[in-house]
Formats: sequence, C-alpha cells, structure tokens
Amino acid sequence: MTETRAFRPTQRMASAARRGLRLHERFGRGGTEVGLARARQLSHGSLLSESDVKSMFSYFARHAVDKKAAQDRWNNDSDPSAGFIAWLLWGGDAGETWAKSKHKMLVKD
Repeated sequence: MTETRAFRPTQRMASAARRGLRLHERFGRGGTEVGLARARQLSHGSLLSESDVKSMFSYFARHAVDKKAAQDRWNNDSDPSAGFIAWLLWGGDAGETWAKSKHKMLVKD
C-alpha cells in the first residue's frame, strides 16, 4: 500500500523541536539519531507521511511515562532531563496531541 497523505506539523510542534535541538546541543543529551532527524523535519515544517504519524504516535505512547519520572527536570532549561529533551525533539506536548489526533483519523479510515 502506498502512502497518499501528507501532514504538516504545527508551529507549536516546530517551536518545541527547535527548543529540543538547542537543549540537545547545549547539554549533549536527550534523543536518538531518529529523534534528532524528526526534530529537524518538524522544525523545518516538512510534510510528514502516514508512517511518520504512526511513528510519532508510538513514540509518545511509549514515553508518556517519562514525564512522571523526571518532574523536577521537566520543562527546565537550566538542567533538563534527557527525556524532556527527547520529548521536545518529537514536537513536545503539541506533537503528542497532534499525533493522537492524526493517528485516530488514520485508524478510522
């Protein structure tokens, strides 16, 4: 089956990804090569495929628990957790909401 849909990330997702890239550069932690590639994609506003949406949905489902484990270092620019930086690379909370919405739409079809 070929993918026929393309999805554009929101400005909030792009902003979160840029923040994640800055924090990753500054602290040298958080995210994998896949996460860094996703952040570059989001920060440039590149179109995302159905596979990208599914990948993002899966990432957020697996890593939602990270928010609870690092409360004191979540949303902290002076000493952010690696999990927080990675979360931002995937579009942050805006990316999570967006991926859930788009995934729900794809599953309905």
